[in-house]
This record gives sequence, structure tokens and C-alpha cells, in this order.
Amino acid sequence: MTQMAPSQQVDALDVFVSLLSELDSDPDSGSPQFYDRLCEAVCRLTSMRRAALLLYDDARKLVVPAGSHGMPAEMVEQIYGTLDETPIAQRALSEDRVMEASEDLDAELPERYAHYPGVTALTCTPVGAGGRWLGVIFADRGGDRCELTEPERHAMWVLGKTAALAASAQIATTEHEQARQLGGQIELAREIHERVMQRVFGVYLALGSAADLDAEERHRCAGEIHGALVDLRTALSRPLGVVPPRRAGVTLRGELERLTRHYTQLRVEVSWELDSPLPDELEPLAQSVLAEALRNVDRHAEPSAVEVTVDQVDGAYTLEVRNDGVRTGGTRRGAGIGLRLAAFEALQYGGVLEFGSGPPGEWHVRLVAPGR
Repeated sequence: MTQMAPSQQVDALDVFVSLLSELDSDPDSGSPQFYDRLCEAVCRLTSMRRAALLLYDDARKLVVPAGSHGMPAEMVEQIYGTLDETPIAQRALSEDRVMEASEDLDAELPERYAHYPGVTALTCTPVGAGGRWLGVIFADRGGDRCELTEPERHAMWVLGKTAALAASAQIATTEHEQARQLGGQIELAREIHERVMQRVFGVYLALGSAADLDAEERHRCAGEIHGALVDLRTALSRPLGVVPPRRAGVTLRGELERLTRHYTQLRVEVSWELDSPLPDELEPLAQSVLAEALRNVDRHAEPSAVEVTVDQVDGAYTLEVRNDGVRTGGTRRGAGIGLRLAAFEALQYGGVLEFGSGPPGEWHVRLVAPGR
């Protein structure tokens, strides 16, 4: 087995210590800048010249770039994929080891990347921890063939674990904040039940009885309804928790272009009416709604066209997705959990998400949210 020279061992140790120290001291260590430095470390400690770290994005249900080194930004922005269409990533994660590929790349990568300029051989490093598959690191020599030494392979494997540690910490922080929000929602539901619903139910029983109500009883019912409205207003005015900031990584316009390329069987017609960019804080929400809407169209409809409109009306930003061709048979009654969760998230931003059927065979999803 090839051994690292002493100077290389010291260099590798310095890199690992620096990255781990950053994880320990920086609460925002899962930032694009951190992942960029990690990709740079892949190239610094090995003979690789380009590297891209891809992590699973739960909102978009895709593996997307989180950091890179040695690659043009326009190239990085076009990368996305799923595990099903990337066999080399499946093997790297299931076997928890660095994989290499230099032949038959058509069978290892999505067709759109197999013949990408300069991609003739590449390595795939697993990013996973505790049985959880989080992503991969792709790296190559910019067109040259590569054969990893054992020290290089080990360094890349360790850097993959470092990336998994950062991603896991970020996920844990998000899940903790979501748990706090859920606690607030449960408390709100309990308060509405105990203070509002009991008042309303009492009035319902009184009005539903066969006996006529005298003036005093009607006055009492009016007082109970007024009290219920006050209690409801008080409950709804209480914040449910701070919405944890989410990074979009790309713009809504860029995501529209990517999804149009991804859903090649859908004829997506885009009407972009905004004169200025969408506010940063609305980007993740809008992209999540867009991805969920198009995913539902792909699953439940055979549309002649899908209309996507982005506009600003009376100071509020709007995103609307309309399609025809909804399949019969009751598959589109109501909405899935994805849209329902997105509707609640829209409320947290002071917006509203509405969805439903229109004329026979048609369906629409519409997000309205104010800019902060």
C-alpha cells in the first residue's frame, strides 16, 4: 500500500483539524462556504482538480450541489439528480467506500452528464453517517484518467465523513426547530379547543334546542360568541415560533429552468412578470411549492400544457401553477401531504397557499406571499 510522505501526513492532519475546528466553533458550519472549503480540501489532499459536494434536499426531493471547487458556477448550477439514476452513488453509499469509474459512464451517471465536457473518469465519495445517506462528493482530474492511491482514497473517505458530520448537525438543528414549532402548534390547538370551541359548542346547544330563547339568553349567547372571537384573536396573535431560515442555493428562475429540463414530458409554459428578483426569504418557500406542484402534475395528470406564472400584485408576490389533463378515477381528490405542509409554511411567512380543482380535468396551485 502506498504511504503518504511525512509532509503529506502533516498537511492532511492540518486540513482535518481546521475543518473539524470550524465545525465545532461555527454554528453555521453547514454553509456553502464551508462545503466549498471541504471540496478544496479534496483537491488539496489528492490529485483531483475538480470536486462537487451534493446533498439531498428534502424540499426538492433531489440531490443538489452544496459546495464545489475548480468548477465554473454555471456548470455547478445545472447539476441535480436522484439516487435511482446514479448507480455509482448507490454503490458508494451502500458499501461506504470511494468508487472510481472511467468506462461506460453512460451506465453510471444520468444521461445528461455522461458526455459532459471533460468528464472522462471520476470518483464518488459517500457522504453518510449512522446509516443515513446524505449525499456524495464527485471529483475528477478535469478530463485526465485517474487511479486513486490508498492514501488518497482514505483522505477522501474521511472528508466524506466530515461532510456528513456537518450535514447531520444542520439537519439536527432544523429538526429541533421544527419540533419547537410543532409544540407551539399543539399548544395553539389545545387553547382553541379549551377556550373557543367550548364556548361555541355551548351556543350551538342553546340555539339548537326546541325552546325559544328570551332576551337574557340571547344576550348571553351573543356574549359567548364575542368572548370566543376575543379568545380566538388572542390565540392566533401569538407567534408559533421563529421560522428557521432555509437556503435556496439557486433562484426560483433557475429552479424553473432546471425543472423544465427535468420534466421533459411536460410542456411547461412560463410567464415571468416580475421586474425585480424574488426576496431571498421567499425563495425556499416558492421553490418548494413549485417542485411539489410539478411533481403532482407529473404523477396525477396527462396535461396538454402546464402554465407557471410568477407575478407581483398589490405588493404581494404570486406563484401560480395550472394544468389540465387530471386523470379520472379519484386520484386527485383533495391534496397530498406535501401541499398541506407547504400551506402551513406559507402561513408562517404571512402568506397563503390555495389549491384545488377548477373546470373538469383542471387543477391549480397558487401561492401569495408578501415581501418582508
